[in-house]
Amino acid sequence: MTGTKDRILAAGAELFRQGGYSGTGVKQIVEKAGAPFGSLYHFFPGGKEQLGEEVVRTSGMAYIQLFDLFIAPAPDLLTGIETFFAAGVTTLLETDYVEGCPIATVALEVATTNEPLRKATADVFTAWIEAGTEKFAPFGLPRDAARTLTISLINSLEGAFVLARSMRSVEPMAVAGASVADTARRLLAELGQDGARD
Repeated sequence: MTGTKDRILAAGAELFRQGGYSGTGVKQIVEKAGAPFGSLYHFFPGGKEQLGEEVVRTSGMAYIQLFDLFIAPAPDLLTGIETFFAAGVTTLLETDYVEGCPIATVALEVATTNEPLRKATADVFTAWIEAGTEKFAPFGLPRDAARTLTISLINSLEGAFVLARSMRSVEPMAVAGASVADTARRLLAELGQDGARD
């Protein structure tokens, strides 16, 4: 059975993803977690801010696994990118446009107002860039090109989630995926690579 702290973290991640950091109350989180109110402060003495930081770091590190899931096993670079963005479309449709990225949602809210949470989101995005760079390199990309492609993917994915949720349409996700694929094709052409796994 999942421990109380893990349930609170999971509830916080889900609620922040759906309603943002500011739009989520502590009472909502403990109710969602099925936990006594005081347990939040037992596990997170710093209250909502400490919980927010741990949610960002924990769920952010879990999202790194998307590179292992969709990019690492792909037979070629373009297939990996297409699969990655197709999963984004699936997430939007299966959750009726409710689910997005908890890191981006929090980052937009706190970038200029809460330094511990800003730092947590920055650390997660940096870890994503490093992970993506490592996973793209085996497709014939030098490190700088793999990093450029990773940043392009993250930028496009995050922006697509914002537009898609607002417009209630998967079109932004499809356009974002096509744009990242075009970036990959350009990088491969410049390097004289075909994008197949080494």
